[in-house]
Amino acid sequence: MSVKPKILVTSAAGKSGMQTALQLLGKGYPVRSFVRRNDHRAKHLAEAGAEIFLGDQYTLADMRQAMAGVQRAYHCAPTAPNGLHFGTVFAVAAHENRIEHVVTLSQWLAHPGHPSVFTREVHLNNAVLGMMSDTTVTEVNVGWFADNYFMVLEPAAQLGLLTMPLGNGDEKKNAPPSNEDIAAVNVGALIDPASHAGKTYRPTGPDLLSPNDIARTLTKVLGRKVKYQDISEAMFLKALTALRPPNYSEAALTQLRLYTEEYRRGAFAVGGPTDAVARVGGRAPEGFEIIARRVVAERPEAVRTFANKMRALRNFMKIALTPKPDADEIETRLGHVLIPSSAYCGESLDWLSSHGADPADLAA
Repeated sequence: MSVKPKILVTSAAGKSGMQTALQLLGKGYPVRSFVRRNDHRAKHLAEAGAEIFLGDQYTLADMRQAMAGVQRAYHCAPTAPNGLHFGTVFAVAAHENRIEHVVTLSQWLAHPGHPSVFTREVHLNNAVLGMMSDTTVTEVNVGWFADNYFMVLEPAAQLGLLTMPLGNGDEKKNAPPSNEDIAAVNVGALIDPASHAGKTYRPTGPDLLSPNDIARTLTKVLGRKVKYQDISEAMFLKALTALRPPNYSEAALTQLRLYTEEYRRGAFAVGGPTDAVARVGGRAPEGFEIIARRVVAERPEAVRTFANKMRALRNFMKIALTPKPDADEIETRLGHVLIPSSAYCGESLDWLSSHGADPADLAA
């Protein structure tokens, strides 16, 4: 009887990491889950059968120990500063432990001249992983997650407003994938390296949607009228500062504004939707309504109560009173590597040609 290879899942308490670990366990694969805290998420993974490794993913000694006895691994850099450091630590440990196959969570936007330092680091991480002669790699090239829309679930549920800086409400600019579908593609590539080594896949949802489509779906799911309201970058930055989402650092705030600019320019609409979830993950991709119903059922701020509405109104006042942060000053203060010749995806000939994009489809 063949023994299934042990698989390391980094960032295992995160969005795609948690689902990747759980789906691997569901298929009978031994999983070592790398987490930084022994919290309720680690407990959930342990109860599902995962081996829990508690450590610091930025520390080479910990990553070496986490990879001992592992044959394959999921590389998922946190949305945080020092992603290139994380990726290099991972690559060194993977090389030393002769990991046979790696699936890495990449970015649809990644190219070497992007304005986002996080995105340029993803591009460099991909290049470093590709240099490992004894290890094969599959890139999972994700765009704008469905999960991103739920950053504003509270005002949508309590006040009927979907407030995001996504541009024209009628333009269909994203086919949002669920965390579960991204994980399904990860799992498909991890359990069958022979079929997927050296390939790049982009998981998406089944339909290209506009912000108004998202609002109409939330109207149906929440049982109340929800209207999309395009807001300015300044207001978005004020909201992120006043109500910092979990796991979003000050550095991440500066990068998210660049991703919303790419959204408005149409980069996430290019090439979507795809068949990657069905072809690699072996399942039909989830529509946004299915995703929204699951999230709404789990999130307390989606329940319409007087207390929740008052909290939403207080948060709006807090946003209004919060000074607009200077994102450029933050990047300079944090020591981000800034390049003078940066280009959004629609301005990059390399990105356009490698992603099969027509420049006419992207706003300049």
